Amino acid sequence: MSGKSTISVVIGIITLILGATSVFGEIQDSINIIWQVKAKPQKGWVKMIKDRVLSSSLIITLGFLLMVSLVINGALLAVSDRLKTFLPDFTVVIFNVINGAISFVVIAVLFGVIFKVLPDVKIRWKDIWPGALFTAVLFMIGRLLISIYIEKSGTSSTYGAAGSLIVILLWVYYTAAILYFGAEFTRAYADFKGIKIEPAEFAVHVEEKEQKKDVDVLPKQHKTDSK
Repeated sequence: MSGKSTISVVIGIITLILGATSVFGEIQDSINIIWQVKAKPQKGWVKMIKDRVLSSSLIITLGFLLMVSLVINGALLAVSDRLKTFLPDFTVVIFNVINGAISFVVIAVLFGVIFKVLPDVKIRWKDIWPGALFTAVLFMIGRLLISIYIEKSGTSSTYGAAGSLIVILLWVYYTAAILYFGAEFTRAYADFKGIKIEPAEFAVHVEEKEQKKDVDVLPKQHKTDSK
């Protein structure tokens, strides 16, 4: 029985990793469209392996940051509960501010890592922070509005599991929207500042690829016309 359980756990972990890396791969392709870059065809398999390793590393890093954030938030809540008897009003305000600040920093770092690591472009850390901070602000606003909506409307209690699913889908849609909006903001910021963005090792600008294809096709058309 233990052997079967071990096999099931291994299969589950492998499936989870493949699914998560595939999701990050789709996000990477979408962000590459924003940056107008694409993988080199002759380096496709090399880039696929590199992207899988990169996605796995990114998942571990993001998971670690989220875990640290949860531990710190839990510790702050525990300390706040203990000190409420001595300094009730003061501790509630202070610890809420600290908790919100820590959440904001962690979320900004998460978006910063995504905007820096996922796209196949060479971009400096200082060039992605405005977009990461802007996206983190949108994320915090959305989280606040969702929590207020759930508290005021009582969707989960009224419709049961269906209401919870609607709220989750709404939150996922909003998060995906601000992620790509933040990537667009980062690209617009780079263009506004005149920052020259070069493709990564296994990527090429979409315009350059299309121009190369046109150059290869034109001589053949000319030769056909001459005949």
